[in-house]
Amino acid sequence: MSGFAELEPEWRALEAAAPALSFFQSWTWVGCLAEERYPDPVLLRATQDGVVLGLALFNRRGRHLHLTESGDAALDAPFIEHNAPLVARPDAAAALLRASWPVLGARRLVLSGVAPELVVQAGGTALRLQERMAPRLDLRALRDAGGDWMAGRSANTRQQVRRSLRAYGMPVLHRAGSVPEALDWLQALIALHTASWQARGRPGAFATPFLLRFHQALVAAALPRGELDLLRIAAEGQDIGYLYNFRLRGHVLAYQSGFRPGGDDAQRRPGLTSHALAIAHALARGDDVYDFLGGDDRYKRSLSDGACPLHWAQLVPRWSAWGIAARLRARLHHH
Repeated sequence: MSGFAELEPEWRALEAAAPALSFFQSWTWVGCLAEERYPDPVLLRATQDGVVLGLALFNRRGRHLHLTESGDAALDAPFIEHNAPLVARPDAAAALLRASWPVLGARRLVLSGVAPELVVQAGGTALRLQERMAPRLDLRALRDAGGDWMAGRSANTRQQVRRSLRAYGMPVLHRAGSVPEALDWLQALIALHTASWQARGRPGAFATPFLLRFHQALVAAALPRGELDLLRIAAEGQDIGYLYNFRLRGHVLAYQSGFRPGGDDAQRRPGLTSHALAIAHALARGDDVYDFLGGDDRYKRSLSDGACPLHWAQLVPRWSAWGIAARLRARLHHH
């Protein structure tokens, strides 16, 4: 394929024509540090009468083709969800995925964070398949019903949110208005996030120099396009926490966070409080969905009113030895 600089305008033009578009399909995400993330890229185009109807960017690693990922765990640590080929017409996605099988040397197709139907449309047989539910709150339906998003939550959740807001002295949400401010807040978020994860014996989501560079570049690209909500929640002159949310076409994605522990006051719940204020902000702004992304955290279940499934799949050709063996194992297991 030609260089990534040449691909960007073509990708952006197709974004504008795409009826459905997640932030993870946008060039803001796909193109961030692209030269590093796709060292052996494969680009497939779906065209009709000279018009581009779809684009799919893969990286080849060994005999594996990875959709919008490198196949290197360190480079794929910026976790992708709502992943899919970029298409102006729904049937183009299936065509692009099926066209990936004849790519020279490809023996396996790796799809991360995709809708279940894309796994089916790709063809082949699944060697590995994992499902994660992504809880979400339907802001459009709430707005149509009167706009009281708390009314639909459980009595316990409503009580916890209200007690926490009172305990903090009615905190306030601020949104970063410039790239320098957003980068400063990102560093504060990373410090809180890392301290929390290290206390649990794990490194967290910003633990390598590549991850830091990736997110700094992503923030610098996304904020001027209105695709980022870097939010600071504060009360009584002190930060409660930060939210690192993406936003595109009314779809808010709660990607990462960092919170200051509530201290001795058990009623102070920094995560619940921060997301409650961010939801109210998104609802007032006219957004359609507040998406907590994959994971079964308690706060996500408490604040959401639904969920959508996302699949992580490794596929092989249906009539390959691997494919036949996998289907035989599945049949024996079923019986």
